[in-house]
Parts: sequence; C-alpha cells; structure tokens
Amino acid sequence: MKLKATMFRFPVCVFLFIVFLVFACFTSSCFLKKKGPSYKAKTKELLDKEVVIIDKEEYVKVYNPKASERGNQPKYLYVPVDEYLSKKDAFTPSTVLKEERKKESPVAPTPGTPPTPSVEQVNLVSPPASATLNLKKKVMIAYFDDRTTDIDEKFGDWVTEKLVKEVSRKSARILFVDYQLVKEFLEKREIPLTDLSKPEVLRLLNEAFGVHALVVGQLSGPYVFTTKAEKDKEEMASAIIKIEMKLVDALTGRTLKNLSANNPNFATKEKGTFSEEKAKVKAIDLTIADLGRSLAKEIEGLDWFCRIARVDGEDVYLNAGKLTGLKVGDVMEVFPPGDSGKQGGVKGKVQISTFFGIDASMGKLINGKIPDVDDILKMPGGKGT
Repeated sequence: MKLKATMFRFPVCVFLFIVFLVFACFTSSCFLKKKGPSYKAKTKELLDKEVVIIDKEEYVKVYNPKASERGNQPKYLYVPVDEYLSKKDAFTPSTVLKEERKKESPVAPTPGTPPTPSVEQVNLVSPPASATLNLKKKVMIAYFDDRTTDIDEKFGDWVTEKLVKEVSRKSARILFVDYQLVKEFLEKREIPLTDLSKPEVLRLLNEAFGVHALVVGQLSGPYVFTTKAEKDKEEMASAIIKIEMKLVDALTGRTLKNLSANNPNFATKEKGTFSEEKAKVKAIDLTIADLGRSLAKEIEGLDWFCRIARVDGEDVYLNAGKLTGLKVGDVMEVFPPGDSGKQGGVKGKVQISTFFGIDASMGKLINGKIPDVDDILKMPGGKGT
C-alpha cells in the first residue's frame, strides 16, 4: 500500500510543480510589462509619466503651466528628459489641471506605443539642434606656418586638419572649403599664397567658392621636456605648443578676431616607450580643443550671405545651394556688392527655384530690378545669420 501511495503521489507532485513553474513565469512576465516606459529614462520620477521619442531625443509630456493664461497657449509641453528632471517643480500640475484631466474623455492608448502628438497640442521646449540649424558659413583654414626649428618635423598641415575636425565636431553650421582646391585655383592665376589675406584675394575666394571667412595662423613647438625619475630608469616627457591664428572677414578683408592658446605642461606627462611622441600629440590635442571651441563660436556669429555668379534674364545663379542649407522657395534680398545688407536699400528679391552642382542654385527675380553679377543676397530680417 505504501508503495502504491508513493507511486500515486509522485506524478501529482510533478504536475503541481510544472503548474507552479508556468504560473511563476507568466506572473513575472506580466510584472515586467508594467515597469514604466520602454525608454532609456526609467528613473522613479518618470515611471508615471508619458515619455516619447522625437527625432531620437526623449521628451516628457507635461501640462503647460501657462495654459490657463490668455492667448493660444498649448495645453501640453514636451520637455527634454534632462530639463524636466532639473526643473520638475515647475511642471507640477495644479489642482485645476488635475480636474481638467478628469473631464477629458479617456482614450485607451495602444500598449507599448507612445502617443503621437498633434500639431495644435505640442509645443517643443528646447527643440533638437537639427530643427533650428541656420544657413552654414563657408570657411577656409590655411595650413599653419610652422615656426619650429626642427626641419625634419613639421606639424602645420597636421594641426590644420585636426582643427577642421574639431570645429566640425563643435558646430554643424560650418562648411570648410578644401585648402588644396583653393591652392590650385590661386596657382593657376599665379597668385602667391602669401597674398591669401589681401582683400582682393579674399574677394576672389568669396566669388569663386563662397568663402565667408579665412583662418590663418602659426604654431610654435611642440617643445619637449624630459626628466628621469630616481626610482626607475624610465624617462618622463611633457610638451608645450602655442598656436596663434586670426579670423579674417572675406567680405571686407578686416581681421575679426585674434585667437591664441597653449596647453598646460603638467597635462601632457607621459613615460615609457615613445613618451616624447605621446606628449607632443597630447599637447596638440589639448590646444586644438581649446581653440576649436572659440573658433566655432566666432564663426557662428558671422553674418550669412551669398553672391550672384551669373544673370540670365530673370534667372539668377547663386554660389550657394542645398549643401549650405537653402531650400526651394526661399526668398532672399539683393544688395549691391560690398554692402553687408545693413546699409542702403534692397535692389530686389530672388526666390530659389532649383539646385545644381556641388553647392549652387538658381532663382527667379520676383521683385525689383534685374540684379548684377557679384551682388550680395541675404535672408530678409537677418535669417540664417
């Protein structure tokens, strides 16, 4: 009897264990589904909030504190996650807003799908940079004059290339004109590179390439210092480099800004194999990072303009296009050559109709008299600056 009872209880226990295991797995999966939104932001402050992704950025849906004021204020705001967490109290809904939420007819959202905000309802706070990019300025950085005494080791061209990359990383509103292309262009016209900063040469670069500004400069160093520690035989090296440069306006030939920087010596200490070379690279990287930030800020502050390259009746050809950020349908004002747009009257208005080439466009005269070659075009009201 005991044997039969034992044989009977064994399959029952196995069956109950399987049922319990299935139930436990099902229950845990259900709990996992209830843990907040399936986004990166899963902090406790956001578990009861609607988090949506707009243009690869995460936003929290909150009530607009100014919704009750007069005017066409949206009821909701979509605030970046970081901004919401730092100013959470400013977006705490009042009792009135809570009551308004109760009056709204509930709409069951599709599980796992963030709500699609309507145009009337959404007001983006601090929108993504891609939505606010203005027209890009064209800049050329010439190879730096290397003043080091070591003939076998020159860094001018390498420093220039690193500076271009650093400024491009800091700002998406700058286009760089290829130095080699400009060099060949000037050589064909027998213009020496030493005349690069002269007003007449800058004007030629602006007409041919649309250059807004030129960067020229020189570097001193890197100078290497080596020491040998007492406890071990490894040498320790550090390096210093100084870079000076100036930003020149292609429209006027005027120097807009003089910039210079050098790295702190202690930040470049390296020891072991190739310590001197490593210290040099670190010195250059630190100095370029400092200059790149300042240069990007100065270039972004320049006024944007382009030129008329050719006129054929009412068809106007421009030395800027899609790469610069122009759009079909954009309307620009025409000014005489050498006029920044802040003086004198508007000669006419041109509307962009099509793009061609690497960065050129064609427009139609829609207002005023037919413009001349080399006339300047700017966005009305300073747009794109």
